[in-house]
Amino acid sequence: MDGMSGSHVIRGSVSLPEAELMWRFSRSSGPGGQHVNTSDSKVELSFDLAKTEALPAVWKQWALERLAGRLVDGVVTVRSSEHRSQWRNREAAAVRLTALLAEATAPPPKPRKPTRIPRGINERRLREKKQRSETKRGRGGQNWG
Repeated sequence: MDGMSGSHVIRGSVSLPEAELMWRFSRSSGPGGQHVNTSDSKVELSFDLAKTEALPAVWKQWALERLAGRLVDGVVTVRSSEHRSQWRNREAAAVRLTALLAEATAPPPKPRKPTRIPRGINERRLREKKQRSETKRGRGGQNWG
């Protein structure tokens, strides 16, 4: 963990403390030559969302609701194995987790305010529709052969 930052910023001054992150390493599948059989380059990063005190209560509630399908006993897990280096996979997993939590803790979008179509636009649409209908009706019934 030397060289890695102590925390990962979600948004503003809110960040994930390194102490609450659980790292797991295993052998990555796929090609990689002789090196692949000896190094644990696949990374799994877990974060206990249900028990953390690092997030404000409202953010935590939103995240628990939005990530309900991904949580296992309140823990969210991300994996990274696209790089051959464990270090780069660790960085990728940390970025993925912070992005996931940033999206899940974002405030809900403002409800859409329904608007009405202006009368003039609707009348023009109906007038053009009627004109097109007349044009097409005028084409029929004649023997073009």
